[in-house]
Amino acid sequence: MVSAALVRTVIGIIGNVISFGLFFSPAPTFYRIIKKKSVEEFKPDPYIATVLNCAFWVFYGLPFVHPHSFLVVTINGVGLVFEFVYLTIFYIYATNKGRRKVLLLLGLEALFFAAVALITLLVLHGTHKRSLVVGVLCDIFNIMMYVSPLTIMAKVIKTKSVEYMPFWLSLTNFLNGVCWTIYALIHPFDIYVLVSNGIGALSGLIQLILYACYCSCNNGEKNGDGNDTVSTTVANKNIELV
Repeated sequence: MVSAALVRTVIGIIGNVISFGLFFSPAPTFYRIIKKKSVEEFKPDPYIATVLNCAFWVFYGLPFVHPHSFLVVTINGVGLVFEFVYLTIFYIYATNKGRRKVLLLLGLEALFFAAVALITLLVLHGTHKRSLVVGVLCDIFNIMMYVSPLTIMAKVIKTKSVEYMPFWLSLTNFLNGVCWTIYALIHPFDIYVLVSNGIGALSGLIQLILYACYCSCNNGEKNGDGNDTVSTTVANKNIELV
């Protein structure tokens, strides 16, 4: 009979692979920055926020905070490396104002993280209390990241177009949330991984439902035109979505 520990490990490894894909997804953006030697209108904010999110999940997964969470540490450690690489590239090609912003925000994050880490290790004794404090913080940051597409969802409903909500990113977010939710439910139960990723799975599902509804609407409108020829504009949009 297959043990729960083995199933949990396999699910966690699958979750690592999916999460790796999410961390790697901004790579084309930074290739473009390197190629053009300019950050153009791109903002560093999402990557700075992800640094803090990954740092807290790595801290959470350490044995003296929340035991049996090695796979949480591995993927968020990888994510932390990715985000620092992205921010280094951004810093190199940013204006002086952009560089100051990156350094200031990273400095504030470092101070906040150090304060939480010191309080956790020096004031809180036992993994239960430490897991509670760090886990709640991790959930707050993770939920903020998962619900960030709400503005895009609102735009989809308003414009009745899924042009600005890539299908594969929505699908990956959904699968990532589902995978880590299952991981959290298998013994040893992890309420903090469950809460944020359960919300993430729900957010991804809503995105996919919206995509199905408005993609069908768009296709129906195109098919109902009575025109056999697709316009150049629509063709270009379809190429971009592939």
